Amino acid sequence: MVTSVMRFAAFAFALVVSPAVAQPITLKLSFFTSDRTIAYAAAIRPFVEAVNREGEGVVKIEVYTSGTLGKVQRELPDLVLSGGADIAFIIPGQNPERFVDSGVIELPGLFKDVREATLTFTNLVHANALAGYDEFFVVGAFATPPETINSRKPTQSLADLKGQRIRVNNATQAEALAKLGALPKVIAFNETAPAIMDGTLDGATVALAQLFDVGIGRLTSYHYLLGTSSAPLTLLMNRKVLDRLPPRAQAIIRKYSGEWAAARFIEVYEKAVKDAREELQQDRRRTIVAPSQADLDAAAAVFSTISDEFAAKGPHNAELVRMAHDFVANLRVAK
Repeated sequence: MVTSVMRFAAFAFALVVSPAVAQPITLKLSFFTSDRTIAYAAAIRPFVEAVNREGEGVVKIEVYTSGTLGKVQRELPDLVLSGGADIAFIIPGQNPERFVDSGVIELPGLFKDVREATLTFTNLVHANALAGYDEFFVVGAFATPPETINSRKPTQSLADLKGQRIRVNNATQAEALAKLGALPKVIAFNETAPAIMDGTLDGATVALAQLFDVGIGRLTSYHYLLGTSSAPLTLLMNRKVLDRLPPRAQAIIRKYSGEWAAARFIEVYEKAVKDAREELQQDRRRTIVAPSQADLDAAAAVFSTISDEFAAKGPHNAELVRMAHDFVANLRVAK
């Protein structure tokens, strides 16, 4: 009788205790805009779904969208390091003083598409070649294809850029647009549409796949397809938080980071680029212009100057430019 009572008590105790024991560690991920954007579909969703599926009972990621945990992009690195979030989608161009070497990914004229830009960024991170990331574990290092110019004003040539107030993603892109005659301003992606709407801006550089994510496409009807700079994008985790996780949880997060995350991003983004281009071409209200050869040559000369100036800042910068060009060349040969 005593034995039966003890067995029942042990079973009851297990029922009470086991749910608590089985609770996974929950990590908070901050995303500054909507979960309906291409960036979310390409960079956030694949990683989160993969980790939560394999990490069931071990580790779980909860995503806070639309700026619920940090809406101001330039504040997000500190949000992660202070513990306000464990992981965040961070734009290096908004913190150039912290991510000083990411400027190599921003060099105009370096990449042809999202694949080249993303794989080069991922490779440089993997090689520990970029300053500013020591306190973070880089879940994903992504980059858009070269952003094109979208305006509410007629824009069919480089000459039409003169005096236009154009949103840019980063300081390198700002330098390029300024040399081409525009009046660039570095503004966060999710703050761009209101600035066009109130007349502060005439247009914006943005990759076609993301043209409609935050309303820029609704406000611009002239699309000048001059590729400028790629925009580096990152998914960063507090390294100390990762190091404190149980080995199994760490292994799961690492498994779906780096090259795996880059491959998913490229896959989703390439389809989004194709769909966006087709949508624009079918809309008769839009004017889509490919640059003339003369404009391409003039822009290439400007872009080359910017790359040379970046490399001339010191041996480390020169090495980054060399590494990026070598990696891109190898990608093209392999392709």
